[in-house]
Amino acid sequence: MTWLIEAEPRPFDCDLNTTALVMIDMQRDFLEPGGFGESLGNDVLSLKPVVAVCEELLQLTRKLGLTVIHTREGHMPDLSDVPSTKLELNPLGQRIGDIGPLGRILIRGEPGNQFTPDLAPLSSEQIIEKSGKGAFFGTGFAHILKSKGIKSLLVAGVTTEVCVHSTVREASDRGFDCLVIADACGSYFPEFHHSALKMISSQGGIFGKVSCFSQVIRSLDV
Repeated sequence: MTWLIEAEPRPFDCDLNTTALVMIDMQRDFLEPGGFGESLGNDVLSLKPVVAVCEELLQLTRKLGLTVIHTREGHMPDLSDVPSTKLELNPLGQRIGDIGPLGRILIRGEPGNQFTPDLAPLSSEQIIEKSGKGAFFGTGFAHILKSKGIKSLLVAGVTTEVCVHSTVREASDRGFDCLVIADACGSYFPEFHHSALKMISSQGGIFGKVSCFSQVIRSLDV
C-alpha cells in the first residue's frame, strides 16, 4: 500500500510494507527525574507532551502493521564501552555509571535504562541496544533493516538534536528515506529542537523530511 504524507520540503512517499517506525531512546534515564537527562541539569518533565504523541504514533503504526524498532542508549557495567570524552561529561555532577535515584546512570539493566512504561516494546518488536548517539554506530541496525526489506523510516524520540539527528544523518548516508515526526520528537531546549528540524528539511531535504502527527493521521483519513 502506497502511503503519502504531507511534509517539508515535499510529501513523503512510501510503502507500508517497506516502512518502519524507529522509536529513539524513550527510556527513563532521559524522561524521568533522577536519570541522566536531569543529571545534566535539564528539565525532563518538559518532554511529557512528546511521550503522549509517541504513544499515539506507536499505537497507530502497530495497527497498520508496520515494523517497529526501538533504540536504547546504555553502557556496560564496567564502562568499557564509554569513550573518555563521554565519561567526562558533567564534571561537577553525577556522571555515567554513578549511582542515582534510578540506579547507575545510563547503565544497561538498571531501572533508568528501561523504557518508559507507556512506550514499552512488544515482545515481537526489536530493540537496538546502542552505546553511541546514532542507532547505526556499533550495532546491527543497518543489517536488520535490510533483512526486513525496509527502505523508509518514520523517526520519533529524543532528543531531536542529538540521538534523533545522529540517526537520521546515518540513515540518510545509507540510503534510507526518513520522515521525522516533529511533535513526536523533543529536546530539553526548544530552540535546539526547531533548529535541528530545519537542518533536516533544508536544502531540498538534505537529510530527510519533516511532518507532524496530525499529517500522518490525515494521510490515512482515520
